[in-house]
Amino acid sequence: MLFLAMAAAFVASIILTPLVIKFAFRIGAVDHPNYRKVHASVMPRIGGVAIFGAFAVGYLLLRPEDEHAIGILVGALIIIITGFLDDMLDITAKAKLLGQLAASIVVVAWGGLQIEFINLPFFGPFDFGYLSIPITIIWIVGITNAINLIDGLDGLAAGVSTIALISITVMAVIMGDMFVVATAAILAASSLGFLFYNFQPAKIFMGDTGALFLGYMIAVLALLGFKNVAVVSLVIPIIMLGVPISDTFFAIVRRLRMKQPISAPDKSHLHHCLLRAGFSHRQTVLIIYGLAILFGVAAVLFSQATVWGAIVLIAVMLLAIELFVEVIGLAGTNYRPILNLVRMIGK
Repeated sequence: MLFLAMAAAFVASIILTPLVIKFAFRIGAVDHPNYRKVHASVMPRIGGVAIFGAFAVGYLLLRPEDEHAIGILVGALIIIITGFLDDMLDITAKAKLLGQLAASIVVVAWGGLQIEFINLPFFGPFDFGYLSIPITIIWIVGITNAINLIDGLDGLAAGVSTIALISITVMAVIMGDMFVVATAAILAASSLGFLFYNFQPAKIFMGDTGALFLGYMIAVLALLGFKNVAVVSLVIPIIMLGVPISDTFFAIVRRLRMKQPISAPDKSHLHHCLLRAGFSHRQTVLIIYGLAILFGVAAVLFSQATVWGAIVLIAVMLLAIELFVEVIGLAGTNYRPILNLVRMIGK
C-alpha cells in the first residue's frame, strides 16, 4: 500500500505542477530577475503548492496513524499559508518567522513532539528539562530556514530535500518507525515528481511555499524518527542535513566576520562559491547532490557505529568540512586557518 501511495504522490506531482505553473502566472505569483538571482526571466514561484497537493494525495490514500500526525499536519498548513503569502506579497522576515514559530509551537503543543534528551558518549542521557520545548522550536525553525537558504539554483532545494527524505526513510526502516517511513517516502515521491519541472532549466520555482514546507517536514520527521536512537541522538539528523546546516552555519560565520547583520542577504552561499569556482549551473547542483548523499550515508554509518567509531567519524567529517569550506571560500575568501597552518608547517 505504501508503494501505491508513493506512486500516487509522484504522478500527482507531475500532473499538478503544470497546472500550478498556469495558476501562478494568472495570479501574479512570479519571481522577477535581480542582481541576486541566477535566472534571467520571470518564473512562477509557488511550486510548493504542487508538492503539498501531491503529498496530500499520497498521505490521504495511505492515512498513516501516529499520535503526532494531527499536530504535524496542522503545522504544515500554517507553513504552507505563510510561504504562499510570502510568494504572493513578499511579507516581512518577521511575519515569516511568526508563521514558522506558530507551526513549531503547534507541533510541540498539539503533537507533543519534543527533544527531551540527548545521549552523550561515556556520560549517558542528558535531560534538557524545561529547555526541551525551546530547543525543539529552535531546531524546527532553524532547519526550515536552512532549506529555504539553499533554494538558489534550479532543482537544488528539491533535490537536496529528496535526498534527505530518502535518508530519513532508510533510517526509519532501520528503527522500525513506520509512520516516519510512510510520511517521508510519500513526501520524497512528491518532491521527486516536482523535480521534473524544477531541474535546470527550471519551468517553475518551489518558492517559499515549497522550501518552508519541505524544511518544516524534514525538521519534524528527523526529530520524530531519531529522538530515541542510541549513541548521540541529535547528531544523526544534524549529519543527515549536513548540506543546509553547514551552509547556514558558515553564512552566519561569514556575516559575523564581515560585521554584517546575520539576516543580511549575500551571494556567498555554497552554490554561489561553486559557481565562482568555475562549475556550471548543472555541475554545481550535482556536486551538492553528491555532498548530500555522502552526508546521508555518513548518518546511517554513524547510527550503526560503536562509540569510538562514531567519534572518529565525526572528527573526520568536521575536518573534511572545514577544508572544503576554506578551499571554496564559504566563510570568506581570507578565512583559511587550517590551510595557512599547513603552509606554515611546510615552510
